[in-house]
Amino acid sequence: MSGIEMTGAAVMGMGKPVRSIQRAGESGFWAVNPMTGEMLEPKYGCATDAEVAEAATRAGEAAWAMAVSSGEMRAELLRKIAEKLLSAQEAIVQRAHLETGLPLARLNGEMGRTVGQLRLFADVAADGSWVDARIDTAQPERTPIPRPAVRSMLRPLGPVVVFGASNFPLAFSVAGGDTAAALAAGCPVIVKAHPAHPGTSELVGRAICEATSELGWPEGTFALLFDSGMAVGAALVQHPLVQAVAFTGSTAGGQALMKLAASRPEPIPCFAEMGSSNPVFVLPGAMEARAGAIAGGLATSFTLGSGQFCTKPGVVFVTKSTPESFWETLRAAVGGMASMGMLTAGIAARYRQGVDARKRGAHGVETFAEAARTDESQIAAGAPTLMKTTLEHYVSTPELEEEIFGPTMLVVEYATVEELTWVAQGLRGHLTTTIHAEEADGEFVAGLLAALERRAGRVVWNSYPTGVEVCHAMVHGGPFPATSDSRFTSVGTASILRFARPVCFQDVPDGWLPKELQGSNPLGMERIVNGRRTRESLE
Repeated sequence: MSGIEMTGAAVMGMGKPVRSIQRAGESGFWAVNPMTGEMLEPKYGCATDAEVAEAATRAGEAAWAMAVSSGEMRAELLRKIAEKLLSAQEAIVQRAHLETGLPLARLNGEMGRTVGQLRLFADVAADGSWVDARIDTAQPERTPIPRPAVRSMLRPLGPVVVFGASNFPLAFSVAGGDTAAALAAGCPVIVKAHPAHPGTSELVGRAICEATSELGWPEGTFALLFDSGMAVGAALVQHPLVQAVAFTGSTAGGQALMKLAASRPEPIPCFAEMGSSNPVFVLPGAMEARAGAIAGGLATSFTLGSGQFCTKPGVVFVTKSTPESFWETLRAAVGGMASMGMLTAGIAARYRQGVDARKRGAHGVETFAEAARTDESQIAAGAPTLMKTTLEHYVSTPELEEEIFGPTMLVVEYATVEELTWVAQGLRGHLTTTIHAEEADGEFVAGLLAALERRAGRVVWNSYPTGVEVCHAMVHGGPFPATSDSRFTSVGTASILRFARPVCFQDVPDGWLPKELQGSNPLGMERIVNGRRTRESLE
């Protein structure tokens, strides 16, 4: 571990543990190596009610200072965090490998993504234009009613609770996109570490605390708390000082947090990214032109990361006239695979239960390919499985649209292309949908596109949905139940908008306004002045 000692302590404030590790006889838990079943030291204690309250109180106090911090200051913090993570990369990646079973190459790539998005949000914070500054100058001579001076911009919400995700221990966890976006917006962050990788979370949390300490940020800027279940997370969501929640995980977990956030005396937004089966539509022209290539791409995509990506294609629609080469390619690909390691024994068990239930519970579903070998070295594992059904049975069995988290995919056969638009219109909300089409399919594409853009946050063309580019235009969201609020994304720079709200200043003297709204435009940022985008000063 590169000489870094794991403490099992809560990580709060300026990087000083507020309590030591809870030893045997006290409540707590260990991380478990999913490859070997070995319990990994140290033991992590579950945060107490007092520690939850302390973290929230400190965050509430820090919110005042963070709200008036400049974009450059926030950018400096985000870049410092990226620097600290790179310094500790070897130890972090090695621990994440032990706790998740994910390959070192994958984890090093994920560290690159994590650092990259921190730096991207630093650029966004430094530029400042994201605050959507708007100025309508006074018109005292206007009749019959004079117009006051009206100026508005986005302001930070306040303390944000972030839940670490199981499948991305770095990019969607302690220093992941939610944390980066919230800090860039000027919000303190309290992270509830995922119990599957507490050691990884501690190392990353320590890096963040070092960055905040060295730059002199308030103690409550960041906190990290541990728990083996949901009690700590529930307490955080219900604390009156917490102003928003960001969650990536299961539908059940996300909906439980949504209910808690909505049932508070003062309801708060809960931005939950939940389950999605990411339907793929293969039109006849595309199938005729490249059946084998599409089958090979699907086989790679639905098993990537053992099928534990939220954008995994879980259902694919193909014509009944699909050539045998498509089926042969899928059978050969999956039949040549072995069972795949999964993130935890619990996730593997739920995957097997889901596959078995689909096999047993739906007489119209048949298994046409399954991994032939079992990898005995994996304790937590699931066998890649392909099933097929008819469109009629799919439509009459709503549970077939639900996600099974793991390496399985359902192929649905349709008779006519006209049926696809009808099916697309009736879909639940998804993170992604995909169209494979050729020029010969042109007459059917417009209607299908129009339907799919209403049912997903991202429409993919002639490719595969796994892989989410972190950039300005990316949308990683979608209608419920894929996410709790389809107006927002959890990936890309627009995700910062989740943690801010508009505030209007009417006739406030220029010197008392935030710099973003002052007439001289001291930050040189783009603003909307009297309906026109400009960087010009009003003076």
